[in-house]
Amino acid sequence: MNRPRPGPGAHFKQVRELESEVEAEQRRGADAVKGVRKYERRVKELTYQTEEDKKNIHRLQDLVDKLQLKVKAYKRQAEEAEEQANTHLSRYRKVQHEMEEAQERADIAESQVNKLRAKSRDAGKSKEAAE
Repeated sequence: MNRPRPGPGAHFKQVRELESEVEAEQRRGADAVKGVRKYERRVKELTYQTEEDKKNIHRLQDLVDKLQLKVKAYKRQAEEAEEQANTHLSRYRKVQHEMEEAQERADIAESQVNKLRAKSRDAGKSKEAAE
C-alpha cells in the first residue's frame, strides 16, 4: 500500500521546525556555556578567597604563637618579681624583728641605767646623811 506522499509545503514546514529546534538547542548550548563560565568564575573567586583565608590563618597563627611566647615571658617575669618580693618581705620582717629586739634591749639597758642612777643617788644621799 502506498501512502500518499506529503507535498512540498509539508517538507518546508518540517525544515522550519527542525531549524527552530536547532536554534533552540544552540540557545540552550550558549546558555549552558554562559552558565559554565559563570561557575568557573565563581570557582576562581572561591579559590582565591580560600588562598587568602589560608594566608590570613597563617598570619594569625604566627601572631598567636608570638603572643603565647610573650605571655610565657610575662608569667616568668611575674614569678621572678613575686620571688623577689617574698625575699624582700622576709628580709624586712627579719630586720623589723631584730629592731624590736634591739629596742627591748635598749629599754632594759635604760631601765638598768635609771636604777643604777637612782641607787647611786640614794647611796650618795645615805653617805651624806651618815657623814
